[in-house]
Amino acid sequence: MTKPSLTLLASAAGALAALAVALIFFVAPEDADQGLSQKIFYVHVPIALTAYACFGLAAWKAFRLLTTRGERYDLESYSGVHQGTIFGALTLVTGSIWAKASWGVWWTWSSNQLVLFLVLFLFYCAYFMLRYSIDPGPRRERISAVYALFGVALVPVSFLAIRLASDFIHPTVFTRDGPQMTGKMFTAFCVSWAAITLLAYVMYRVELAGKRTDANLRELREALVS
Repeated sequence: MTKPSLTLLASAAGALAALAVALIFFVAPEDADQGLSQKIFYVHVPIALTAYACFGLAAWKAFRLLTTRGERYDLESYSGVHQGTIFGALTLVTGSIWAKASWGVWWTWSSNQLVLFLVLFLFYCAYFMLRYSIDPGPRRERISAVYALFGVALVPVSFLAIRLASDFIHPTVFTRDGPQMTGKMFTAFCVSWAAITLLAYVMYRVELAGKRTDANLRELREALVS
């Protein structure tokens, strides 16, 4: 099955992003309590969910590497972790901006869900230190895969901490009764989530293509030298 071209995917991501901005600022109503600052919710939450998805993808590719020994899965897992850390950093930044605008604090160490997400983020940052401390080869691929696979266990812990939290930092908007927002707000949220997820996939594909090209060129240089 042929994958859609990157040009097509990037164009779709741009169109969805433009639609999401229009819906967020011109269609979705302002929050009664937080006002305009609440609109960062439409960016912050989709970014966080996308970070989780990237870490999950990296774990799946790591599992595939360990079970099939397919070399292709090493770069795919690495790229998933890399994109996850990028969106993890954006999650922390947008969350801090939202907290400061709405509640007057950038960060609070008493909030378990904030600390757990930071732990998750730092855990995956350490992935790169581990990976590049080992010489390239099957051993590095296996150790990196095991690390990425174990790390995904922190994702449901972080997610559930946010779901179970009752403090002011993370209001719960998705309950068993459905989304606690109007139809216009939910539409804006879904479009924004789709745009950010598609953007992450485009970035993943671009990084993967670049790294594979670099690996092929390295092998070609080594073959010419030998």
